[in-house]
Amino acid sequence: QKKTVTCKENSIRLSADFSAETLQTRRDWHDIFKVLKGKNVQPRILYPARLSFRIEEEIKSFSDKN
Repeated sequence: QKKTVTCKENSIRLSADFSAETLQTRRDWHDIFKVLKGKNVQPRILYPARLSFRIEEEIKSFSDKN
């Protein structure tokens, strides 16, 4: 998934990039989530968030705000 966000007149492109392991976990939980959603429950899988961006042809990646 890719999305562009504008902040203070600067465009930032965001994209979701899940590992193969994360995608498999989502598939494994799909049927259970369907049942829970049918019972009006809102399940979710939490991921460790990581910011990654390219600057001057180098990719920078951060897992926390510090």
